[in-house]
Amino acid sequence: MKNLIEILVKALVDDPDAVSVDEMDEGDAVTYTVSVAEDDIGKVIGKQGRVANALRTVAKAAALKSRKNVFVKIQP
Repeated sequence: MKNLIEILVKALVDDPDAVSVDEMDEGDAVTYTVSVAEDDIGKVIGKQGRVANALRTVAKAAALKSRKNVFVKIQP
C-alpha cells in the first residue's frame, strides 16, 4: 500500500525525489503521511481537495482486503 501511494504521488509532482511516505500502523487503522516539497503541495491537494480525496479513495479501495481503515495525510 505504501508503494502504491508513493507511485501515485510521485506521478503528480515536479520534484519526485522530495516525496516520502511514512506508515503508522495503529491496530485496526493505518495512517500514511505523505511529505512533498512546498512547491508541490498544491498539486497533491488539487482544486477543492479533489486530488487528495481521489488519493484517499484509491488507498481505501486497495485496503478493503486487509479490513483496516486507511487514512492519508498530506504535509509540505
